[in-house]
Amino acid sequence: MATDIKDTVHPVDATAVLGLLPARPRLLALGEPTHHEDALLDLRNELFRQLVEQGGYRTIALESDCLAGLIVDDHVTSGTGTLDEVMAHGFSHDWGTCAGNRELVRWMRAYNDGRPASEQVRFAGFDGPLEISHAASPRQALTALHDYLAARADADLLPCTAETLDRLLGSDEQWTEPAAMMDPTRSVGRSAEARRLRLLADDLAALLDTQMPHLIASSSRDEWDRARLYARTATGLLRYHHWMADTSPGRMAWLVGVRDQMMAHNLLALAERGPVFVYAHNSHLQREKSSMRMGEKPVEWWSAGALANARLGDDYAFVATALGTIRHQGVDAPPPGTLEGLLYGLPEDRCLVDPRRLTTALGGTRPAHRESPWFGYASLDPSHLESIDGIVFVKDVPQS
Repeated sequence: MATDIKDTVHPVDATAVLGLLPARPRLLALGEPTHHEDALLDLRNELFRQLVEQGGYRTIALESDCLAGLIVDDHVTSGTGTLDEVMAHGFSHDWGTCAGNRELVRWMRAYNDGRPASEQVRFAGFDGPLEISHAASPRQALTALHDYLAARADADLLPCTAETLDRLLGSDEQWTEPAAMMDPTRSVGRSAEARRLRLLADDLAALLDTQMPHLIASSSRDEWDRARLYARTATGLLRYHHWMADTSPGRMAWLVGVRDQMMAHNLLALAERGPVFVYAHNSHLQREKSSMRMGEKPVEWWSAGALANARLGDDYAFVATALGTIRHQGVDAPPPGTLEGLLYGLPEDRCLVDPRRLTTALGGTRPAHRESPWFGYASLDPSHLESIDGIVFVKDVPQS
């Protein structure tokens, strides 16, 4: 069996990854089982460079704030801002502190320098403006959407004035109240003002659609794409805040579901302009239902990847990453009966595994699901093998 498993292994490069797929997908997703490890980000960067140079990919989308990501995209395409400023303000979830992300932005800017816009690489965050402790105020998205429409659409069609939006939004601090994540009564998501804002956001988004021919003709492609992003973000944030104020048993399932719905809508919009390389946690990209424990209760939801896959079929591909050790986090060598344990016995420090051939090599046996000794690392579920297009295995992750 060991010889058969060795026969499922390829080098980790763009040619091998694309070789596992029936055709080049519009969304090629690479998942990670833990965050903020530069060894994984360096591997991602290397693969993205190869996909740009050999596979025709021009956009990378990360699990980071979609509105903040516009700062990064402006920098890599036109040099706006310094690298330090971009890293400080263009990322969420502390991603701007990672050396691997800094190197990605630096390389993208260098690659684009002197190239025409049609050949440039683009950056996108595809997460909502959300943190684990709170959600952003909808002010930025709503105001930007209203400004775009006010400059181009018939004033009589606008459902409200900018002053009305400002009054209804109130202070941003009430929207970002950290206590609201654990205490729904601290959320403003179901106030009279929030309910009115949801209706106005829906009408503004509808106006964007009903006036599409005129708006496209009077805008650049980037202006139109950003207006659509503002509309998706405004309606998604207001929906998220609505469910933050909920007290029913389904509250957390709604919150994680709405987050991944926002992610999926952003990915599908990005895919309209060409093939996209996506990087996020495995749980946001897998085809199978995702789950986690919140206190004593398990929460399940369909990930952004599952939602995108349902729309795109073969135009969506998912490559998961599995790890052997993260010793600086207490994750030591995996037990031999687990999936990671089988792969840990391979001689390669990192490799790409064909899960279909691996399933054949294993015969009727199913490896055990590795128990993670650290909450920040999620091991790969062996029952998902049939729904994964490839596995990147990294034997040992050094401290960043």
